[in-house]
Amino acid sequence: MQIISPHIFHKISGKVLVPISLLSVLLFALGIYYALFSSPADYQQGEMVRVMYVHVPAAWMSLGIYMFIALCSLLSIVWRLKLAYLFAASAAPIGASFAAITLITGALWGKPIWGAWWVWDARLTSMLVLFLLYLAYIAVINAGDDIFRAEKPAAAIALLGAINVPIVKFSVDIWNSLHQPSSVLKLSGPAIDNSMLAPLFIMFSAFIAFFISIWILKVKTLINKVKYDLRSN
Repeated sequence: MQIISPHIFHKISGKVLVPISLLSVLLFALGIYYALFSSPADYQQGEMVRVMYVHVPAAWMSLGIYMFIALCSLLSIVWRLKLAYLFAASAAPIGASFAAITLITGALWGKPIWGAWWVWDARLTSMLVLFLLYLAYIAVINAGDDIFRAEKPAAAIALLGAINVPIVKFSVDIWNSLHQPSSVLKLSGPAIDNSMLAPLFIMFSAFIAFFISIWILKVKTLINKVKYDLRSN
């Protein structure tokens, strides 16, 4: 498929990398300002609620990136698009980092609110499973000298692990959970005030722009590493 050939990717990414990187810096500056100085403290959690502005976007990113990896894996297996596999492999370390940030900030948030760094709560446990799936995927693709030998087993991990994504999302609704229920992404609409919702989405947008910037650089590096023919596909 010419539309996702390495040549086309290099051409498009070269045009968007600098603007999207500058956008991420701007959005982070705005998001941090509003999160720390403009948004109010929570009436129950006090200032600790500000952890939300990192924790929640990081969680959304870790889920979204994993689904992106699963989709790219499907494309690489069914339509044999090698570049899609490189897309997935490049996204995995970034997604794992977001999952780790989610777990760490969750512990920092949970200690003063719940009185414990960790509980085997449905949401926490399923997020830990997601992090381990990321690590398994990364381990498989780096197991040998030739990254393409791991394409099928890595795709199997990604596709089977995708089952865990809706489990993470709906765990607080399916099981009795110490974790608070969804307050933003719900059918009845957000349950938090706009003064908190606005900086939350600004930070989420910053995380997306940051991911795209780092992901482009990693894809370029990986293409060069495997000496993938830019004229192929």
